[in-house]
Amino acid sequence: MKHLGALGKYFWKYRIRLGAGILFVALSNYFNVLSPQLMRFIVNYVDQSLVLTGNAHLAETRGYDTLVKKIIGWVTGYHSIVQVVFIASIIILVLALLRGFFMFLMRQTIIVMSRHIEYDQKNEVYNQYQRLTSRFFKSHTTGDLMNRIAEDVSRVRIFTGPAIMYIVNLLTVIVLCVFFMVQSSVELTIYVLLPLPVLAVIIYFVNSTIHKKSERIQAALSDLTTNAQESYSGIRVIKSFVQENAMFDFFAVNSERYRKNAIALAGVEAIYFPSIQLLIGISTLFTIMIGGLYYIHHEHNITLGTIVEFIVYVNMLTFPVSAIGLTASMVQRAAASQKRLNEFLDIVPEIKNETGATPLQLDGSIAFNTVDFTYPDTGIRALQQFDLKIGQGEKIAITGKTGSGKTTIAQLLLRMYDTGSGSIVMQHRNIRDIDLYALRDQISYVPQDVFLFSDTVANNIRFGKPGATMEEVIAAAEIAGVAREIEGFEKGYDTMIGERGVTLSGGQKQRISIARALIKESAIIIFDDSLSAVDAKTEKEIMDRLNAYLEKRSAIIITHRVFSLLSFDRIIVLDEGEIAEQGTHEELMKIPDGFYARLYHRQQMGLGAAKNTA
Repeated sequence: MKHLGALGKYFWKYRIRLGAGILFVALSNYFNVLSPQLMRFIVNYVDQSLVLTGNAHLAETRGYDTLVKKIIGWVTGYHSIVQVVFIASIIILVLALLRGFFMFLMRQTIIVMSRHIEYDQKNEVYNQYQRLTSRFFKSHTTGDLMNRIAEDVSRVRIFTGPAIMYIVNLLTVIVLCVFFMVQSSVELTIYVLLPLPVLAVIIYFVNSTIHKKSERIQAALSDLTTNAQESYSGIRVIKSFVQENAMFDFFAVNSERYRKNAIALAGVEAIYFPSIQLLIGISTLFTIMIGGLYYIHHEHNITLGTIVEFIVYVNMLTFPVSAIGLTASMVQRAAASQKRLNEFLDIVPEIKNETGATPLQLDGSIAFNTVDFTYPDTGIRALQQFDLKIGQGEKIAITGKTGSGKTTIAQLLLRMYDTGSGSIVMQHRNIRDIDLYALRDQISYVPQDVFLFSDTVANNIRFGKPGATMEEVIAAAEIAGVAREIEGFEKGYDTMIGERGVTLSGGQKQRISIARALIKESAIIIFDDSLSAVDAKTEKEIMDRLNAYLEKRSAIIITHRVFSLLSFDRIIVLDEGEIAEQGTHEELMKIPDGFYARLYHRQQMGLGAAKNTA
């Protein structure tokens, strides 16, 4: 239950709706409990008037509500028994209508409040997802994260709406019914309520079982969702390796685990709810049996009307008391779900704006000063004693073997990670002292792993600059060398791209990603091996246009290839996180048996072989 304390801020925000909802619940139940008292009056009035038992309790008004007393005083002014019964029945109907009206208001306040809370919580969860760092997403599966924002938030909404409504309803019904039952007959009330302590014990033990099983069900559902999501995303790989049956077997195992947990919980609830109904039935039996005996022996002022009144009260208590189990299940499931949400809502992102961080208009100058960095999740030391100065407008190529630390440089510049030691300085200011969002907004980045959204081609390019005109979109596509192919699509720039760009070739996806970065027109642009899927002819077209585009911008091109068509101010060769070689193309080619020289010769030999084959 302590985990649900995190919802206090939402209840406070919507306190007016919550307070009004509680008031409407109380009023609805107040008008509801007046009906049994009028029934008692009608039965006793008819019983005496027809002289069926010889009792003389006509003026007896003990235990009636003040409003009921006034109604009785007004109704008894009529002399015809038919008139009295008819008018009293109409009043009972009016009371039912009033109850229904306040129930409508109750749902319009409490249930609507729960929808507002659901909206706010989903926004909070999504915003936290946006704030969390790359490290978090490496240790959590997409399926689990989707399950938390969808299934877990929905279960919490059931608590903030229906469960709250049932709890308030339960409390007000029990308080009002027991109060008027005691007012009518203390002795009969005691017998009727005898089964309730047994019910309380059952609820206590069953709730803990429900809570444990709910947590297991949510965990199993997350695994199932993750399994399904990965299968859908990797369907082409699954089909190409003919692993449909193997993946189905894996899914079936997770599905079976979820099924068993869900059935186990259903089994607990299957015993729980009938047990509550049995206890309610015993209370009704006590009412009829003991009340009848009192009435027969003329004890404790019990009348026929009292017995009818108590039977109606017991039936009124049937749903609220039986709903204890349902409500307890809702609360326990919500607590389990909120616990899962709190696990990451309470996480403070490692990468955030430092105190006093302010925006800075970048000019493109960058300095890495003795930077060391080790990935916290793997322990791999990616950079060590790394020093690099990049002047305004310089073009730097960074190459090296796989795992030498090339991509890490881009990650550190974007502050996806912070340096372990050393510093990164831009315009004489530590990167940590620059507003995080202003920093990223002024750096264009083309990642190694291209990601495109399920949207139009134009909107995927425009993602780099929301609000960009169509002319700007086309201009960026022209520089990226993809405009001609886009125009060849049936719907041109309005063509919908499938999930993660599944409808496009690898080269098309890379070039649209490049266009998305170019449209920002940032002072610093980073290409992380972003032309690996492009043929030599297209590469030449792109490089010719990039030469003009990058003229006054600082550019870092991370690559496994040598771009002879682009003039670099310096080429950096990394090896195990350190600079092994650096200089211009001509200078590096003079290094005997150097990495860059060998890479260049291998690439030239490959191009020559390709031409001969053609």
